[in-house]
Amino acid sequence: MASVTFEQVEYGGWTNCYRLSNGIVDVVISGGFGPRILRYGFVGQPNELAELYDAARATPPDQFRLYGGHRFWHAPEAHPRTYYPDNAPIDITFADGVLTASAPVEHTTAMQKTLHLSLDPASPRVLVTHSLTNHGAWAVQVAPWALTCMAAGGTGILPLPPRGSHTDNLLPSSHLMLWAYTDLSDPRWTFTPDAVLLKADPTRDTPQKIGAPVAPEWLAYARDGRLFVKQFEHLAGATYPDGGCSAELFVINFMLEVESLAPLATLDAGATVDHVESWTLLADVPEPRTAADVAQHIRPRIAAL
Repeated sequence: MASVTFEQVEYGGWTNCYRLSNGIVDVVISGGFGPRILRYGFVGQPNELAELYDAARATPPDQFRLYGGHRFWHAPEAHPRTYYPDNAPIDITFADGVLTASAPVEHTTAMQKTLHLSLDPASPRVLVTHSLTNHGAWAVQVAPWALTCMAAGGTGILPLPPRGSHTDNLLPSSHLMLWAYTDLSDPRWTFTPDAVLLKADPTRDTPQKIGAPVAPEWLAYARDGRLFVKQFEHLAGATYPDGGCSAELFVINFMLEVESLAPLATLDAGATVDHVESWTLLADVPEPRTAADVAQHIRPRIAAL
């Protein structure tokens, strides 16, 4: 019978890490900082997540460190609130198949971040629940924000809603959000009828970003024949950060971020809001470069999940 193992390990030179494995994939989270997921991949195969440990170690502990992996922020983005240094040890528990990682309360925001990881015993799927609790004295408008830093070299995939005819669709049906540094002439972008593709080219160090209200409820990243898929809820009519984005892609030379966001919520003092992602890792999926690739290799595999 398939089962999930839980053990304390060292990973990437970091002590006090914890590993979940079902023999198909494994997930490693740090107990020394975060909460940060450091690894997700097929057992014995490369990490799908970016590992930026040298840069993290070179950054003073009282500053925000970009470790890579998966992190948990709260939107909307702003300095210094968003960039709270999550470098302190966190509390790790494992019970009833769920690994819970709770950070200390942020002394500047009164927010507390907790991740709950549940690995399916018989498939490459892990449920990642992001719980944000307001320990302050008053209500705050906030949205949980899940950012997964993928190793460079692959292609991020942001799906678009179904296309239609000019005759039947006289009004706009969707939108894309661009940042001031977004350059649509950059060759890393590929626009197809079904999806926006963004290449994580390690030779290009200028950032690019795009966002959208992603009603298909998934984002993906393809690299070296493997496809990382994150699925999440998109609530029609809800107010999302960044002009209405439930999903975003960000790239720079050393990583590509696959990001999902919950709706903005007024979080009362003492209240908690959750944002849930389901991660799946698929094998034998070619990296898409054209509309035909998306239609033939990406959407059918994701539709079958």
